[in-house]
Amino acid sequence: MLTRFAPSPTGYLHIGNIRTALICYLYAKSKGGQFMLRIDDTDTQRSEEKYVDAINQDLKWLGISPDRTERQSARFARYDAAIEKLKADGRLYPCYETQQELDMKRKFQMNQGLPPLYDRSALNLSDEQKSKYEAEGRTPHWRFKLDQDKVSTWEDEIRGTQKFEMRHMSDPILIRENGMYTYMLPSTVDDIELGVTHVLRGEDHVSNTAIQLQIFDALAGTRPIFAHNSLIKTKEGKLSKRVGSQSVGDIRDSGIEPMAVASFLAKIGTSDSVEIRESLEQLVAEFDISKFGRAPTIYETEDIERLNSKLLHVSSFDKVKEELAAIGLSQIDEEFWLAVRSNIGSLQDVKEWWQICKEVINPTIEDEEFMQEAAKLLPQGNWNEETWKNWTDAVKERTGRKGKELFMPLRKALTAQEHGPELKMILPLIGRERAIARLNGQAA
Repeated sequence: MLTRFAPSPTGYLHIGNIRTALICYLYAKSKGGQFMLRIDDTDTQRSEEKYVDAINQDLKWLGISPDRTERQSARFARYDAAIEKLKADGRLYPCYETQQELDMKRKFQMNQGLPPLYDRSALNLSDEQKSKYEAEGRTPHWRFKLDQDKVSTWEDEIRGTQKFEMRHMSDPILIRENGMYTYMLPSTVDDIELGVTHVLRGEDHVSNTAIQLQIFDALAGTRPIFAHNSLIKTKEGKLSKRVGSQSVGDIRDSGIEPMAVASFLAKIGTSDSVEIRESLEQLVAEFDISKFGRAPTIYETEDIERLNSKLLHVSSFDKVKEELAAIGLSQIDEEFWLAVRSNIGSLQDVKEWWQICKEVINPTIEDEEFMQEAAKLLPQGNWNEETWKNWTDAVKERTGRKGKELFMPLRKALTAQEHGPELKMILPLIGRERAIARLNGQAA
């Protein structure tokens, strides 16, 4: 069996796109099948190679390795052949209306309380009328003639039995006035000729499936099995590649771990708990398409951040060492990592801990006498998480200060900030020598 992920390289992938890729991959591997990346780049005006590169990078980061890769831009001859067959069979016809004329027709129909369906007036054009339009410089767009007497039916693996009365649908445009193919034809031809057996995609494609089934039949192709999952939405609405959501690259650059993303996307909208899994192999073993529901799922960045924190809190140093080096933290050692990991949300947070603990800062001193007294009370010996409490208890007893009056001046002196990591955690990392220097107002 073969699934496919078919992005258009006209923008960066967002979380909804990569979820589709992941579901296709997990489904294929759970059945012992193959996963294909198909770059849908027939829109040559808007497709860019930088987006192709980004798609491959995003998949690789998530751990998804396609078994094969195809590009629609290399297959125009196959689409041309399919078009000639449809024309010969009387299933494709030219239409000469301008976009303005089509808009006026739709507006009139809607004002009359009618559905905005194409009226098929182009089917009644004589050869003379067609020649006249072409002499005026009009270039036709081409529509696929639906069999409107039929009901398009299929068993959807998520939505169950689906039925569409084709008399309620417009003949779809397969070729635009500029000669470019729309999504419908190349996708169907490729699914047939490349042997795609299972198409898993968002529920926004359900009506497309009803139409494409007739194209499959017109081209004498084998229909794949379809599954349409509910869309991920933010509280503000639908995700978009260009508007309203972070790109996968943004998420990656923020320090989020790939397994946090994969665990979230594989489980959201299913009956399974949305918790961290250790590997894609575990997600493959647990995958079951019947667990997916039809209810829309709400995506919030905090959902993935929560899983990411849980993952990092138990991650060994060996697991994150290379990633730390990749973001400029090759100086981090195992001792430092184990000390801070339980208090970070992403690997980027480690930078703040390192800067405060190990780099030179200019302390903020508001009361020199108080700081000198506090410095004298710093404990000797090995420091741990209890050192902060023991020390501040001693300072409190000696000076009478408590609460914010006690803690804020110490924080400013030790970190030069009013907010930041827990002082009980960073004091042992700062060390006694550097702490004494900072309490005495020295850059250290």
